[in-house]
Amino acid sequence: MDIDRAVANMDEAIAAPRKNGELQFDAPWQARAFGLAVALNEANSYPWADFSTRLSEIIAEGERSEGPAAYYDQWLKALETLAIEKGLLSEDELRAKVNAVTVEDDHDHEGHHHHGH
Repeated sequence: MDIDRAVANMDEAIAAPRKNGELQFDAPWQARAFGLAVALNEANSYPWADFSTRLSEIIAEGERSEGPAAYYDQWLKALETLAIEKGLLSEDELRAKVNAVTVEDDHDHEGHHHHGH
């Protein structure tokens, strides 16, 4: 199945936030998480139906929150769960990568401030 069509035709309960028909992201990490899920599907790491099922389960566990921030937190959790289930990485590897990105983001964030030095 064409991934663009699959994303566009996701059930309303799990559909990505849109504004004027365009996917809505409030932060760069949300777009990266979205793109990673799509890229892994295109690389045949998992069928899109598997991702949609995980996302649906995670949304059902909580509440469908309004706005991209809460939605992409759920999206990311679905992606992490599926990546571990499919053996793409272990929980330890995932934690190490999350920690590395957090440190990198913190460092990068600090690097953008000018303190008059």
